[in-house]
Amino acid sequence: MARWCYRHRLVVLLLWVGAVLGLGFAGSAAGTNYADTFTLPNTDSTRAYDLMEKAFPERSGDTDTVVWKVDDGSVRDDSVRSRIEPALEEIGRMKGVGDVSSPYAAQGATQISENGRIAYAQVTFTEQANGVPKELVQDVVDTSQDAERAGLQVELGGQAITRIQEPPTGIAEMVGIMAAAVVLFLAFGSVFAMLLPLVVAIAALGTGLMATSLLSHVTDVPEVAPLLGSLIGLGVGIDYALFIVTRHRRGILRGMKPEESAVTALNTSGRAVLFAGGTVCIALAGMLVMNMRFLDGVVVATSLTVVLSVLAATTLLPALLGMLGMRVLSRKQRRRLAATGPEPAEASGLAARWSMYVQKRPRSIAAGALVVMVILALPVLSIRLGATDQGNHKDSTTTRQAYDLLAEGFGPGFNGPLQVVVDGGDADALVSTIRSTEGVAQVAAAPPSEGVTVIQVVPTTSPQSEKTDQLIDRLRDDVIPESGAEAHVGGVTAVFKDFAAVTGDRLPYFVAAIITLGFLLLMVAFRSLVVPLTAALMNLIAAAASFGVLVAIFQWGWGTGLLGLGKEGPITAFLPVIMLSLLFGLSMDYQVFLVSRMHEEWVHTKDNARAVRVGLAETSRVINCAALIMICVFSAFVLSGDMEGAMAGIGLAAAVALDAFILRTALVPAAMHLLGNSNWWLPAGLEKRLPHLAVEPREEEVSEPHARVPDADGGSTVIHGFVRTPDGAPVEGAALTLLSKGGRQLDRVTSLADGSYIVSVPSAGSYLLAVTAAEHPSRARHVMVGAEPLVYDVELAEDEVDAVN
Repeated sequence: MARWCYRHRLVVLLLWVGAVLGLGFAGSAAGTNYADTFTLPNTDSTRAYDLMEKAFPERSGDTDTVVWKVDDGSVRDDSVRSRIEPALEEIGRMKGVGDVSSPYAAQGATQISENGRIAYAQVTFTEQANGVPKELVQDVVDTSQDAERAGLQVELGGQAITRIQEPPTGIAEMVGIMAAAVVLFLAFGSVFAMLLPLVVAIAALGTGLMATSLLSHVTDVPEVAPLLGSLIGLGVGIDYALFIVTRHRRGILRGMKPEESAVTALNTSGRAVLFAGGTVCIALAGMLVMNMRFLDGVVVATSLTVVLSVLAATTLLPALLGMLGMRVLSRKQRRRLAATGPEPAEASGLAARWSMYVQKRPRSIAAGALVVMVILALPVLSIRLGATDQGNHKDSTTTRQAYDLLAEGFGPGFNGPLQVVVDGGDADALVSTIRSTEGVAQVAAAPPSEGVTVIQVVPTTSPQSEKTDQLIDRLRDDVIPESGAEAHVGGVTAVFKDFAAVTGDRLPYFVAAIITLGFLLLMVAFRSLVVPLTAALMNLIAAAASFGVLVAIFQWGWGTGLLGLGKEGPITAFLPVIMLSLLFGLSMDYQVFLVSRMHEEWVHTKDNARAVRVGLAETSRVINCAALIMICVFSAFVLSGDMEGAMAGIGLAAAVALDAFILRTALVPAAMHLLGNSNWWLPAGLEKRLPHLAVEPREEEVSEPHARVPDADGGSTVIHGFVRTPDGAPVEGAALTLLSKGGRQLDRVTSLADGSYIVSVPSAGSYLLAVTAAEHPSRARHVMVGAEPLVYDVELAEDEVDAVN
């Protein structure tokens, strides 16, 4: 398929352009129909909602609030009424506004605070918030605030008002893309190579978002789903293309033709991308274990974006590589390739030195990394799930100002009233009992309808206060049962409390499901029990530390001002599920790319220390680059204007940073050094029963000279070790030649930056190993090779006789 896409690049490009434009046109024409459906079967708040929907079906539109305050006098003064009443009447005449309840009407006395300085009016639209045109909402805001004067403050709150405060769509995505472009340019040094991952990610993201908007017409997709789809789509789309482009450029630098290099890159890194994309989708599908309709739409949106990212990386990317040809390299690289010929792809000096350092001090590095992660995870012990509201918005927003004015005039609980829904019977006795209950500020019963009475209960504390949660429990467990009434506690505050409780109850099953699936996948791929077990433990550590960062920032309020966020509050109830899905999927990606190289080296040499050292040295750079791109993309979602988006962005950015820079670069390789050969242990009986799943095929025909291994002919083996000076310094670029007894050259390789080398031996026997290096005397030694790999270290002494020359 890769070769076909490369050769028919114009056809592939036209198909993708047609898909993007076609879905874009269809999505624009159909619009969106996102719905935040919090369906929580068998919960008290759901029973209350069902009764209200049956008795009061006319209460379907979104209700927003206009609040005003006077510095002096009273809101009843003629000078205030003469400005506010005409504005409310004008709003009531707007098309799309169903009703305006004014405090100056006959039944509006309760809408004025006790001191007479704050009042509010309720504006009920004919549609829910996401269906109200933004132009109408803006007209309502402008008309209301035109009534302001010196000493008269007018603010507005509600879901519809919140929508017009959001930054223009795409700001967060654009900032993330620009930051990723900078990282890619620094990594590749080529504008064309930099653009490849961005074009692939944008194509996948565009089709994914348009497809999600179309799906919203046939299934319930929450409004936060496109934001999360953008967040994960940009991250994985750029990263998957990065891995393939990096392998393609390496192939060209080694002397391969562009077409063969592209095909090889897709056949190797492309397979890893397919495996990684599959693991992300499996982790996302784990959310279905929660059995919440709200999360089902999130699974659809995010999984669809990931699938399209994989599809773009494996079809659109090879077509673009075909169009660029040699221009995927920078001019400097092309000139050097033409002048000096192919070059061996070797690990960078810094990566090799760090890998050697980890091998020498695994205990201290593992202990240090573990201490850092534990310290960051400590705040998670005080995590509190709940919901954000307009009280968490920035101080400068009108919704936050309205929220604070209502709390000042009518009490903090006014922004989150509870609704006790009574099914039949006399509600008067229950009203009296609730009024005398601790934590209740106000109680009012609406006229019954179809035997259902709704009692409005205003707590003395804010919706996000733990005391409000305790009041809900008190009403459900004590007050209502003692009254003998058939009643249920509902309202937005109660719904989110139930949502948090259900999430907490089901979260262990969800975590167990995705850890088990990941464990099985890695066990099959790497034929080991210890490697997937280590990965599972690391994923849990990364999750705990990232949630600790979330709690410190969003719940404790550390750095919210610096980040330009609103007021601290509880962690959104559904966020742990979504974050854990994404985190486990992304962590699996890094684990696959890191351990697959280690596993390849282990299969060839059966030397665990070398396998871990070489795997870390050769993959850490690309993993860290990919992580840096994801951090930029995720962090940019702080600019989305959505608190849940900001939480998810910062949480995932912290998780990726900790996972890539501490876990995969330090703790995982250090632990694998300490575990030794047991890393690759798998019971013989299990080995026979497990299916074989190759993440990447063997690449002997394109391997670097130092990584060549012989075919498995039954008698072949290898010699491997280090080339060092007497003081232990590694010698890079030393040429090692294996000669037969008759002087025939059998293999020739060069040593890596850490001095390591590996030469292939056709069969057991006696051979001559000659070593030459710049600024060092050459040497030659007879070596006896048996059936097993031979470990042979070479020391080049300054005063040694040149045995070769």
